[in-house]
Amino acid sequence: MKNYNELYNTSLFLLTDFYELTMIQGYFYYNVNTEVVFDLTFRKTPFGSGFIVFAGLQPLIDIILNFKVNEEDIEYLYSLKVFKKEFLEYLRNFKFTGSIYSVEEGEIVFPKEPVLRVHAPIVQAQILESIILNIINFQSLIATKTARIVECAKGRTILEFGLRRAQGIDGAISATRAAFIGGADATSNVLSAKIFGIPARGTMAHSWVMSFDSEYEAFEKFAKLYPENVILLVDTYNTKGGIKNAIKIFKELKKKGIKNFGVRIDSGDLETLSKYARKELNSAGFKEAKIVVSNELDENIIEQLINRNAPIDIFGVGTKLITGHPDASLGGVYKIVAKKIGKRILPLIKISDTPQKISLPHIKNVVRFFKENKFLFDVVCLENEKLNKYKFFYDIETNFKVKFVDNDETKQLLKPIVKNGKLVYTFPNLYQIREKTKHNLSLLPDEYKRLINPHLYKVCITERLKLMRENFIKKCQKYLIK
Repeated sequence: MKNYNELYNTSLFLLTDFYELTMIQGYFYYNVNTEVVFDLTFRKTPFGSGFIVFAGLQPLIDIILNFKVNEEDIEYLYSLKVFKKEFLEYLRNFKFTGSIYSVEEGEIVFPKEPVLRVHAPIVQAQILESIILNIINFQSLIATKTARIVECAKGRTILEFGLRRAQGIDGAISATRAAFIGGADATSNVLSAKIFGIPARGTMAHSWVMSFDSEYEAFEKFAKLYPENVILLVDTYNTKGGIKNAIKIFKELKKKGIKNFGVRIDSGDLETLSKYARKELNSAGFKEAKIVVSNELDENIIEQLINRNAPIDIFGVGTKLITGHPDASLGGVYKIVAKKIGKRILPLIKISDTPQKISLPHIKNVVRFFKENKFLFDVVCLENEKLNKYKFFYDIETNFKVKFVDNDETKQLLKPIVKNGKLVYTFPNLYQIREKTKHNLSLLPDEYKRLINPHLYKVCITERLKLMRENFIKKCQKYLIK
């Protein structure tokens, strides 16, 4: 596929919040360009979920490594009468020369643990904040929503039907990519299918049926034109009557040796109507006929339909998938955690009256522990810290002790993606990422995948990191107004 700068036919350098530019101009003028480290973390899971599917890394890295400031950008910034010529000349040659570590796309992650880390001069690291949060927050939100839907579908096909309800053009394109990572089988969005090389699927609209003199004629014409993929929308006038007309068409197709057909129901009581359709289709000798349903579906409705044995083969999910309903966003944050002073690395921490907003200082990684090929817990530790010396870890929020237990294996989650401005990681294709998501979810115990009140996955910190955070908080007490 084209890189994102080419896709949108413009420089994406200015896809940033205004204060990022005013800050980096300040850094430039005061010669503050020390090496720093920023972490990306999620504060909580969306949808009351027990997990998050990490997505959006490849397009993010693609944009960062192709960042450039063109002449139109320079002219626009100068017209604002805020940015000085010397600073704008400096931006002309902007290039990211830092390093990025990240979990891989399709990885399962949890609140409070770092999922992406940037090492760079502060001018470079700062300007990345908005684009990192924009891409990773949204794609991870949609990938997580889709994964929940796929989990509830229990192996049935999921079609992403969200284009017409998406939040604008990129909301549709990026969401299609993320939905595929989350486990969707195909999309109705033809442009996204072309860009990402994923299957495009669709049936017909009610307008097709209403454009002919009869429902039967509309079905007949459609089957003649697309005999190898005949999914007939049966609820334009009367669903039961539509099913009978569909059966007439299927009889003609079967005489020709064609068996790839089915009905789609887009309204009404999907459980009752799907059971009626299955009964009628089976009675007519069409056990192979597929039943497709759509109409404001989400994971809760799908789970209920499956639990009530609705004989549905394919779910077309649109609005509530593509928009991440009911959560409009995923609250990822990007915070500075260390800076270089001479040859020394100085840990940094953000203190807040809201405990959940207090950051974890210093350069860190995440180690995942496994037991019997299942996730056990994660430990946030200092980079290169040895964990086998510990008998206890500490809950990342409560500081309660968590006993070190026997495990079968561990995995370090943050991997080098970019080193000194050069890509050092080979990105898998979307099909491989989709399989990675599926595999990782299979390693997550079922209690963390419940729709309602899932078990809370344990994320811990080491004693060294715990003491470092506590000491920072104590030192910051002197800044309190008494």
